[in-house]
Amino acid sequence: MDKVKISLQYMMPKHLVSRIVGKLAAAEMGKITTAAITWFIKQYNVDMNDADQSSPAAYRTFNDFFTRSLKPGIRPISKDKDYIVHPVDGAVSQCGAINNGQIFQAKGHEYSSLALLGGRADDAKRFENGDFATIYLAPKDYHRIHMPIKGTLSKMTYIPGELFSVNPLTAENVPGLFARNERVVAIFETEIGPVAMVLVGATIVASIATVWAGTVTPPTGKKVCSWEYPTTGPDALTLDKGDEMGSFKLGSTVVMLFAEDALNQFADGVTPKAVTRMGQLFAKIQH
Repeated sequence: MDKVKISLQYMMPKHLVSRIVGKLAAAEMGKITTAAITWFIKQYNVDMNDADQSSPAAYRTFNDFFTRSLKPGIRPISKDKDYIVHPVDGAVSQCGAINNGQIFQAKGHEYSSLALLGGRADDAKRFENGDFATIYLAPKDYHRIHMPIKGTLSKMTYIPGELFSVNPLTAENVPGLFARNERVVAIFETEIGPVAMVLVGATIVASIATVWAGTVTPPTGKKVCSWEYPTTGPDALTLDKGDEMGSFKLGSTVVMLFAEDALNQFADGVTPKAVTRMGQLFAKIQH
């Protein structure tokens, strides 16, 4: 059955299906929207107690529900200066060292940091011999993405690609999954060197957005596009640890890259399949 599920993903028109669902998710359909949200909450066991608005009827569109905000203070940001924090609610897929430019995806599967970053050799070089962490956001999770550390935006790259599912089954069976799906790479300059936040699209994910550029995709592009930003002066964009930096509409994955010697070690309990909560300790930094 697993092989059938993977085969169907290869055959289905993933972009077309995702864009149709995206149109429906953005539509204001009154009671139909409320019914769809109610069904989704029950189907995926979504905990609405954390949400700023807990009633399905409070959301005008399905996208409004999916990018819902949390109650103030429900995810306190650790103040420990020796640690970066989890950027999202989700579960650790993998984490560890970038070895010879390769990132571990799942048993039997690796992919290159160069491919992940859209073939930008100058960007990939900054993360040679560094560390990575991949976090999967399930449909039930909170889908805003936050900063693991204070940083100033220096570059954003849009990379076209496929829209395979990014759930654990697909990660175990589709080679180079995160380097072949559509994605947005944001690179920040921080006290521990460059940090890349790679927002990976997936089947039915109708949109990837950042707080500075708004919706980056859709529309879907056909070539890699990059934007560079000033890191000093009045136009520099600096986000504090815990600040929101982007969002997904429907579940997806965040891959983080760190420079060599940026991290000392991952925090206790940060291992594959471990549940993450935004703002909690994620990794100890080098001094």
